[in-house]
Amino acid sequence: MKPQSTHCQPGQPGASGIRAGLAGTSSLKSIDWPALLATAPFFMFAIVMMVMPTAALLATAFVDKQGGFTLANFAEIVTPEVADAFMASAKISAATAVLGTVLGLILALTAGRRMTSQKVGAAVMSFCGVASHFSGIPLAFAFIATLGRLGLVTVFLRKAFGIDIYAAGFELASFSGLTLTYLFFQVPIAFTIIMPAVDRLSTQTREAAEMLGATTTQYWRFVGLPILWPTILGALALLFANAFGGVATAYALTGTAMNVIPILLYAQIRGDVLHNEQLGAVLALLMVFVMTVTISLYLMLRVRSERWMK
Repeated sequence: MKPQSTHCQPGQPGASGIRAGLAGTSSLKSIDWPALLATAPFFMFAIVMMVMPTAALLATAFVDKQGGFTLANFAEIVTPEVADAFMASAKISAATAVLGTVLGLILALTAGRRMTSQKVGAAVMSFCGVASHFSGIPLAFAFIATLGRLGLVTVFLRKAFGIDIYAAGFELASFSGLTLTYLFFQVPIAFTIIMPAVDRLSTQTREAAEMLGATTTQYWRFVGLPILWPTILGALALLFANAFGGVATAYALTGTAMNVIPILLYAQIRGDVLHNEQLGAVLALLMVFVMTVTISLYLMLRVRSERWMK
């Protein structure tokens, strides 16, 4: 009798299992374990600080105060108080996004295209790097000390030139005051976003357009702006999201004088007489939705703008 072979033939059932086991072993070996361990704290932080709170918001938004499932919480979005807060937040975010992008573009064109000296350009970039992260309570205090009713600039204008900006209608705790305050960090953020695109505008392209008889206006209309357009739209989306989600600066500057979504949300979850945990969860989900849409739009436009930079 011939001894039976212990090797599996390709058509036998055990062959596929052996190949699967070998493939699984090779896939485990291909994992970069040091890199995975190094990034593990980041993923843990993201899960604890982003995924779990969002899941808790979803669980809270769809239950009533007795713990039963309901959709009635979302009906409060259309109440006058919430609707007015949403419109006020949208207006402030849109105004600061548009103004911040336009001023940031002008600043980037001035500093980036070497229209100023290198020292001035370096000073502008250093200031924007610091100012883009200067927000919250320190920024609100700075504007109160500068443009408040007894602020340095307010008193100087009144005593030196007889100009009373508050008598003329200016109010720091208002739409115009909050917009002006937000622009302090919105413009530097727009500058840092647009600057790389402006800096990579090809000099050869400009010279070729001039050799073909194109004027400065024609160059920017048909060459410059089409290249910068995705970056500009991306800056608009990011600045809108940045202003829409800001709460510390708005609350420290205006208190409850401004009815905006972040302040209304803070009033619902801090535990005072306006405490409504379910409405707070709905407002938070609304903000998460707006932020997700705008940031996703920014990322898509950023990918498109990077194609022009290569």
